Amino acid sequence: MKIQLSDHFTYSKLLRFVFPSVVMMVFTSIYGVVDGLFVSNFAGKTAFAAINLIMPFIMILGGMGFMIGTGGTALVARVLGEGDSKRANRYFSMLVYVTIALGVFLSVIGVIFMRPVSHLLGATPDMIEDCVLYGRIVICFTTAFMLQNVFQSFLVAAEKPKLGLASTVAAGLTNAALDALFIAGFGWKTAGAALATGISQCVGGLIPLFYFMFPNGSLLRLVRTKCEAGPILRACANGSSELMSNLSTSIVSMVYNFQLMSYVGEDGVSAYGVLMYVQFIFIAIFIGYSIGSAPIVGYHFGRQNRAEMKNMLKKGAILMCGSGVALTGLAILLAAPLAKLFVGYDAGLYELTRHAFVLFSFSFLLAGFNIFVSGYFTALNNGAVSAAISFLRTLVFQTGAVLLLPLLFGVDGIWWAITAAEAFAFMISILFLYKKKKKYGYL
Repeated sequence: MKIQLSDHFTYSKLLRFVFPSVVMMVFTSIYGVVDGLFVSNFAGKTAFAAINLIMPFIMILGGMGFMIGTGGTALVARVLGEGDSKRANRYFSMLVYVTIALGVFLSVIGVIFMRPVSHLLGATPDMIEDCVLYGRIVICFTTAFMLQNVFQSFLVAAEKPKLGLASTVAAGLTNAALDALFIAGFGWKTAGAALATGISQCVGGLIPLFYFMFPNGSLLRLVRTKCEAGPILRACANGSSELMSNLSTSIVSMVYNFQLMSYVGEDGVSAYGVLMYVQFIFIAIFIGYSIGSAPIVGYHFGRQNRAEMKNMLKKGAILMCGSGVALTGLAILLAAPLAKLFVGYDAGLYELTRHAFVLFSFSFLLAGFNIFVSGYFTALNNGAVSAAISFLRTLVFQTGAVLLLPLLFGVDGIWWAITAAEAFAFMISILFLYKKKKKYGYL
């Protein structure tokens, strides 16, 4: 039976509705994981470190798609809840066209500045060429990457999450197959990894684009529309929390890399890269739930159905806390085998990575709840609160922790930094929920 945004959501119905979004985000995260796995084992730890060093810059540019997608979906879902489908299609179409134009512009900027940015991030003479080569190739596909990020959210609002899942799974399988062909088969190393990622992003971005270009059975389709600055600015402002989270994560990754180069050297950057790849997958579960549930919240916010808003908050908090405990335990159990999978060819690097993995794993306890609360406020069209949670969680608290904790605990302080940041962010999330409860009536 088809699940609609207007339904009352039990646990069973909610999990079935958000499941495609969760799997979709997991497959999206696999891009970098597969690249890293093949590059580390077939090109060596220097090329692996180079990709990890330049990746934050690439994610900053691609993160614009998350901003437009999440903020725009909240706006469009609210308008659908108000019963104005024509206006919803106009807003949706404008945001897709803006994404395409912005993607082309950012690709040009990224290619031009890739070398100086690589130097700025601390690339060594051995790493610089791999940084530039990988970065420039992947950046050329920024438009497709942004479209994929945008459609991940809009396909949920269009009540077609399974199409988003299918396109993302196809993209993930394409990436894995091309990595094996280009890196292991042809020996193209970093260039092969970059091409595999870029081509797979085209699969994930263009399939939904063609779907929405023609009449379809969803709530949304692309139409001709004039550009209206107001809705675009509102969507971007509301989605600023997701952009802030992406920017902050990228900046914090740069700070981590600087600290690790200082305390440990190139091996520290490689170890952190392994942690990031695994974190991408685990955090993707939380982000996927947030993306999948946000249109439901936005829809009922538009209808002023406070009972269902309360229902979504309660169930989301319970699910995120429970999954946080489960993923923390799983991460600790997988620390050794995953470290061996990525860097088992180097005994010293393996032990460093395994030890770091165990300490890092405790961050998953509270990360899901913090991500969900930030996404919940985005769905309520309160971009300011959502951005504040994301900004404090991913930039202020993490940067402070990664700079200060090593002074007390040495290298272990770097690995504990993210857990400390999540603990502080949890307190901030609780504070905002209680502060805004009368305004929205969800408690």
